[in-house]
Amino acid sequence: MTTELLDRVESELEELRTEVRTFLSHEIATGGFTPDTDSWMTGFDSAFSARVAAHGWLGMTVPTEYGGHGRSPLERFVVSEEMLAHGAPVAAHWIADRQMAPSILANGSEEQRERYLPGIASGRTFFAIGMSEPDAGSDLAAVRTRAVDNGDSWTISGTKVWTTGAHLAHAMVVLARTDGQHGDRQNGLSQFVVDLPHPGIEIRPLRSIDGQSHFNEVVFHDAEVPASALLGTRGNGWAQVMGELAFERSGPERYLSTMPLLRAWAAHLAEAGATSEQRQTLGTLTARAWALRRMSLRVAAELTAGRKPDVLAAMVKDLGSTFEGELVEAVRSSSCVVARRDAADPLARMLAQSVLHTPVFTLRGGTNEILRGIVARGLGIR
Repeated sequence: MTTELLDRVESELEELRTEVRTFLSHEIATGGFTPDTDSWMTGFDSAFSARVAAHGWLGMTVPTEYGGHGRSPLERFVVSEEMLAHGAPVAAHWIADRQMAPSILANGSEEQRERYLPGIASGRTFFAIGMSEPDAGSDLAAVRTRAVDNGDSWTISGTKVWTTGAHLAHAMVVLARTDGQHGDRQNGLSQFVVDLPHPGIEIRPLRSIDGQSHFNEVVFHDAEVPASALLGTRGNGWAQVMGELAFERSGPERYLSTMPLLRAWAAHLAEAGATSEQRQTLGTLTARAWALRRMSLRVAAELTAGRKPDVLAAMVKDLGSTFEGELVEAVRSSSCVVARRDAADPLARMLAQSVLHTPVFTLRGGTNEILRGIVARGLGIR
C-alpha cells in the first residue's frame, strides 16, 4: 500500500477517529478513567472494556458469524491508537483482542472459534499468553514446558513466567513441546488453549517495582486438558507463534505507551511557557513518534492485505520501545517536575509511573537484541 493510498484511507477513517475521541473525552470528563502511561499493561478495568465492546470496538476484525464486526485492521488501528494516546485502561481485553482473536481465527478449530471469539468481541473473555520461561530469556525456542498426549487429553507440565494478567484471565494460550527433545529448538512445539482457573495450574503473582502485580509465574503441575485444547496443528506451534508476534510487536502500543506523558508535558509547556530548548525537544519527540506511527500503520496495511510483515513488525518494536524510554528521559531531564506517584499533578504522576516502567519497555515482546537478529536475517545479513 503506497503512502498516498494510506493517506486516503486515513482520511476515510476520520469519522471513526472522531467518534472514538468523543467517547474517550466523555469518559475522562465523567470520571470513567484517569489517563495514565503504560495503560495497556497495567490498566485492568473490565467495566471499561465492556463499554468499549458496546460501541463495537472489540473484535473489530473478527467475522460477524463469530460475534465480531468484520472490519479492517486499519479501522482497529485507529481505535487502538486513540485508546493508547488517551491513556485508557485497556489491559483487560488487550491481549485477547490484539493477538488471540486473530490467532484463534487463523488456527483454531470451529469449536474453539465459536467458544472464544464471541466472548473476546463482547469484552467478556480475557486471555494471557504462556510463552516466556525461567532461564530462557527471550529465547523462545528454548521452551521446556512439555505436553504429553494421552489420546483423549494432554498433560502439561512446566513453568511460564512474566505472564501478564494470568490471575485475571479466563484462558491462556500455552506454547509447549509435544515432540522431540529440548535441543530440537523450533521443531516439535505446539500451542494449547487452556481455560482458567484450573486445578492443576498454580498462578503466583510477581510484584514489580511500582508495587503492582500484573505479571505472574504460572506453574503447570501435570495439568490435564482435553484433546480439543490443541490450537492448530501439532508441531506447528513455532510458525503459529511467529504469526502472532507480528500482531504483538507491530502495534501502536510499542511507541505510544508513554504518549500520555508527552501530551501532559506539552500541555504543561503551553500553560507555563517553554524555552527554545524545550520546544526543540518536544518537536523532536513528536517527529519521531510520527515516523514510528507511519511504520506501524504500514504493518496494519500489510496485515489488511493478508501478508505477514514479521521483519517490519520487529523493526517497529525495536525502534518504538527504544523511543518510549528515551521520551521518558527527555521529559525528566527537560522539565523541573518532581516525579511522584501520589502527586495531584498528572504530569508528575505519569512521569513517576513512566520512570518505573521504563526498564521493561525493551524486554517485553522480545528483547531488542533478539529483534535485531530477526531484522538482520530478514535482510539477508549474516
